[in-house]
Amino acid sequence: MLDDAHRITAGVVLLTVVGIAYGGTFLLRVVRGQAPANALQTSFFRAGHAHAGVLVILGLLVLILTDANDVGQPWSALSSGVLFAAILMPAGFFLSVAGKDPKQPNGLIALLWAGAACLTIGLVAAGIGLITA
Repeated sequence: MLDDAHRITAGVVLLTVVGIAYGGTFLLRVVRGQAPANALQTSFFRAGHAHAGVLVILGLLVLILTDANDVGQPWSALSSGVLFAAILMPAGFFLSVAGKDPKQPNGLIALLWAGAACLTIGLVAAGIGLITA
């Protein structure tokens, strides 16, 4: 059974899946040529959408595994980096190519790398926490 904080976090994260699914309808419009986007934007939008879906599910799995196995601190707190990555990485993909016909990603691509760091820290912490629990 999840503790109250994890239960609420899991509920909120599940609700974000509705937004991810809605984002899929935007992606379909882009791929069908119904929404303006160049090749760079199309590829980044696809990557952002895919990362959002996968990382949200992975984040929920990590949350459940660490809670069910009574992973202690600091590993439990650091493992939430996976859910931060689920926000940062897609944001980096989408926001770095915002605008009309960008030729290359803008400075917001740094969000992608910040998300990758959070993902790495979160997974390493969850792994160590589960092994040592």
